[in-house]
Amino acid sequence: MSCRIYMIRHGETVWNVASKLQGHANVTLSDNGRRQAELLGRRLAGLKFDGFYASDLARAYETAGIIAQYHNNHDIKSLPELREINFGRWEGFSINEIQVLYPKEIKQWWKTPLRTRLPGGESLGDVVKRTVTVVKNIVESRSGGNVLLVTHGGVIRSVVGTVLGMDLNEHWRLRQDNACLNIIDFPEWDKGILMLFNDLSHLEFPCDCLPDGRRI
Repeated sequence: MSCRIYMIRHGETVWNVASKLQGHANVTLSDNGRRQAELLGRRLAGLKFDGFYASDLARAYETAGIIAQYHNNHDIKSLPELREINFGRWEGFSINEIQVLYPKEIKQWWKTPLRTRLPGGESLGDVVKRTVTVVKNIVESRSGGNVLLVTHGGVIRSVVGTVLGMDLNEHWRLRQDNACLNIIDFPEWDKGILMLFNDLSHLEFPCDCLPDGRRI
C-alpha cells in the first residue's frame, strides 16, 4: 500500500470572515472563497488524482467541485463523516460571544476538547473517531496514486495530529487557513509522513502559469 492524500480546507465563507463557528451549518462559499478554490484548482491542474472525496457540507463540496473542473472530473464522493465538528448550540456565534454565553463550557472545552461534549453537539473525540476511520479506510483501499480530499479545519487537525502522534487536546496548535493545502504520504497507514502543511502559496503568488503543479 502506498497513497498520497491531498487534504484541503474549504474556501472562505462569510461566516469565516465574521469569525462565527460553522460546524454542521450548511454555509456556502463567499465570492472570495470561490476565487481561492479556482487558484488552488489551477495549482493542482497538472496532477492526476485517482479519487475525489469531500464533506457533504456545501462549502467543502463546492470547493471540491471547482477543483475537479480542472480534471474534467464530476465524480466527487460526498462523505458526511468528513463534516466539521458539530458545535451544537455554539454554531453561528463567535468565540467572544460563546465566552459570555457559555463561560464554564468553553473553559472546559479549551482544556480537554477530546472529552468535552459541546452543548447539543460533539466532543473532539467523536470527530477524531469518525474522521480518522474514514480516511484510514480510503488510504487502505488504495494501492497507490493521489487522492484529493476536501474537508474542514477540525477534520484536518484530527488526521494530521493522529499521524504525528500528538495529544489532540492540543489540536488548536495546528493552524488551518481557508483553501490551504496539506499533503500526507502513506507508505502504510501507521507510517504516514506529513509532506506539506497549511500551504497557501497559490493564494499568495497567484499565477496563470501553474497548470503542471510543480510548485507543490
